[in-house]
Order: sequence, then structure tokens, then C-alpha cells
Amino acid sequence: SLHRIKASGLKLQLCTNETQATRQSFVRKLRALGFEVSVAQVTAPAPAACRLLRERGLRPHLLVHHDLVPEFADIDKTNPNCVVLGDAAENFTYANLNEAFRLLIGMEKPVLLSLGKGRYYKETDGLKLDVGAYMKALEYACDIQAEVVGKPSKRFFESALAELGVPAEQAIMIGDDIVNDVGGAQQCGMRALQVRTGKYR
Repeated sequence: SLHRIKASGLKLQLCTNETQATRQSFVRKLRALGFEVSVAQVTAPAPAACRLLRERGLRPHLLVHHDLVPEFADIDKTNPNCVVLGDAAENFTYANLNEAFRLLIGMEKPVLLSLGKGRYYKETDGLKLDVGAYMKALEYACDIQAEVVGKPSKRFFESALAELGVPAEQAIMIGDDIVNDVGGAQQCGMRALQVRTGKYR
């Protein structure tokens, strides 16, 4: 449990592909469940994408969940020169996907940033299509390759390691997803442990 990890003196960083809510909202939910975590202990795709957008002078068209939009409050979104894709859930309408497609196809050098590439995830009412399925649709339609900002990208795990201040060989990733958690961490030189709950089942 998190309490035992903290009591042992080990450093802890939560790596999430949560793109339906801000980190603040995510932390509130965890605290309500009894987990003592802070926003600084959460590595998430949206802030990582914001860093990348600033570094490269990119102005995004957002196709994300409306609850995630506040994470991009300080980013210039006028006259977009890229598309940022997250798990938009009900916002994944034909009209919204087609708008993203038209923007990309009209760019001389289309840039598609995806906040993860998961195929599906589990909710209480069953399995749901994840952002990766929509990312693949836009890649296919525009004949481009998306840049994945969340798990399992190496850059994402390197960001978490930097926040922890430890080298990859001294870290272990614990998660339920064999591709995004275990595979992503191993590609980064970390050890990984798959739990037999959640997606594993």
C-alpha cells in the first residue's frame, strides 16, 4: 500500500494517463479514497504536453475531455498549428474528429500530439474505447505519425524519474497494463511489476 511505501522512506511518484480530469481533480478523488498524495507526486500527460507545446511554440486545437481544458489555460490556442488529442469521451463525435482531421490535413507539416495510446480501459459499467483508437484513425486519415506524450512513451517515464530524482535502474513501476505500464517502464530501463487487478482481469 501507499502507506507502507511512504513509511519505508522510498520515493513515490504516481504515473497516470488520466486525461479526463486535471491533476487537482485526480488528487481530490484519491484523497477522498484515503490516499495521501499531492499534485506534485502526480506525473500526467497534460502538463507534459504543455511543456512540449511551449518548447516548440505550438498552438493546439484541443480534442480533449472538457474537464481537462483548465490544464491548458496558459497555452496560446489562437490559429492552431497542431492538434492535441486526449480521452475526450463524449466529445469524440464525428463532427469533432472531422474538425481535427481537417485542421491536420490542411497543415503543411501536421503535428498530432496524443495524451496516451491506450486501446481501451475499464469503467464500472464495462470496457471503453481509449484515446489510442481515435489517434490511429487520425494517423490513418492524414498519413501521419502521432507523438505520444503519456504512457508508454519514454519521455513520459523520464519525466517521472526526473521528478523523483532517481535513475531508472533504481525505480520500479507497478501497474495493471502490460503495454503502457510494464512495457513502457522496461523500455526506459526500469523494472516493472504487473498487478493482477484492473485491466489485468
